[in-house]
Amino acid sequence: MIVFDDVSIAYDEQPVLTGADVVLEEGELTLVVGPTGSGKSTLLRAINGLVPHFSGGTLHGKVTVDGRDTRTHRPRDLADVVGFVLQDPVASFVTDTVEEELAYGMEALGVDATAMRRRVEETLDLLGLADVRSRPLRSLSGGQQQRVAIGAVLASGPRILVLDEPTSALDPVAAEDVLASLHRLVHDLGLTVVVAEHRLERVIHHADRVLLIQDGRVSALLDPAEAMVASTIYPPVIGLGRHLGWSPLPLSVRDARRRAGDLRASLEGVATAVAPTLAAAPVATAAGLVVRRGGEPVLRGIDLAVRPGEVVAVMGRNGAGKSTLLGSLVGQHAPVAGSVRIGHADHEIDPARARPAEIVRRAGMVPQDPISILYTDSVDEECRAADRDFRLPAGTTRAVLDRIAPGLDDDQHPRELSEGQRLSLALSLILASEPEVVLLDEPTRGLDYQAKRRLVGLLRDLAGRGHAILLATHDVELAAEVATRVMVLAEGEVVADGPAADVLAGSPAYAPQVAKILHPLRLLTVDEVVAAEGAAS
Repeated sequence: MIVFDDVSIAYDEQPVLTGADVVLEEGELTLVVGPTGSGKSTLLRAINGLVPHFSGGTLHGKVTVDGRDTRTHRPRDLADVVGFVLQDPVASFVTDTVEEELAYGMEALGVDATAMRRRVEETLDLLGLADVRSRPLRSLSGGQQQRVAIGAVLASGPRILVLDEPTSALDPVAAEDVLASLHRLVHDLGLTVVVAEHRLERVIHHADRVLLIQDGRVSALLDPAEAMVASTIYPPVIGLGRHLGWSPLPLSVRDARRRAGDLRASLEGVATAVAPTLAAAPVATAAGLVVRRGGEPVLRGIDLAVRPGEVVAVMGRNGAGKSTLLGSLVGQHAPVAGSVRIGHADHEIDPARARPAEIVRRAGMVPQDPISILYTDSVDEECRAADRDFRLPAGTTRAVLDRIAPGLDDDQHPRELSEGQRLSLALSLILASEPEVVLLDEPTRGLDYQAKRRLVGLLRDLAGRGHAILLATHDVELAAEVATRVMVLAEGEVVADGPAADVLAGSPAYAPQVAKILHPLRLLTVDEVVAAEGAAS
């Protein structure tokens, strides 16, 4: 179905992929795995001709899709066969509402009205979008926009579906629903699916085959368990299996739990770490906060107090109000009731009434779309501008960037970076200034596990030096690694708020993989298991 015949791709004579020689069979789900910036997106874009027809660059070798050579067939010539879902869903939208977007691709392909209506209804149900069918696309949460982008491609009925980070903006339940839907399409309809995804814990057990990419080199097609033995990128279930020496490695929580009985018994009764109680006065507060957007209530009476040294993960399904809460703390949304304050008691401010210069000295926020705070023409210029704006010693921002994503080319334009690299750059601009309150909206979107570990280390360092950190995230593994406290929102209200282990360990939706494997033990990460083993011996 898809043939890469000795394919190499370079931009400005810099190789991105080299010697890809692989055949992807019809009716399989192939997972593409590799570090941030390794060439995964380039490989995917070569399947429908975006590379080289729109992305530029030089392609050597040949990519054949359903018998069509992508060198002579442009993306529009492959649109009836290949559906492509981008990392940034907003970039793909061409209409105004959900229903119009789902229908647009079919209109372009000349699908008759009756079939179009049926496919739209089926897609709305498949992806849980029926209740927002008439909503403007710009009014949706990031996760809802992601599902619309997937639905718009699915509705057109392609035989090959290519997805770049399809679950990065989805909550755990919605992500599993989407991936389960893709699994059914592969097994029931014979659809060929190619997915690049950093959150392997969500998708590895759905994969039929895995392609590993490292420094632009593409492996042969591998069995998932075989691939996880060699991969430098792997989810916690694999990390636990490697630590315990299991062979073959388990790919799912179910498989790991069956083999972890002895481990659970050996660690039963071992005391786990308790988050310290922080006595300092809060540096970010909300009292009875009510916010409306588009006339609709999004936050309904939120009470929040974040203290220096705390790392608070704000979780909840898509559209629960997480991003709105963070935005309210930096003055993006004025409350219709209640109050918001940021800063220490002797110089706290109301962000809705304060000047931007006053806010940035107290709170720095990285939004879901990192490109919105990147405005120069190169990585180096962004770092230098941040040093000037925040009056930092020269090289400070670049040093932070190198901690999160080492090796980025100074001369690269931010728009040429991968999603994860752009996010790393945006994070470095905010974290370098070390504001009292750090606000991060989906900070691991597009980051691989290695980059995530580096980010966790940086956040722990900031928290240890008295900075307060608030994360809006769907990444339960990030929350398990770094959060001292978890707040769960639903329909704009707080439904849970407490120590991370208490909130996460027993939750069927938000428990990390290790907690599910070792339930009822209150252990969240592989590092905590190692520490508990040491305490038990």
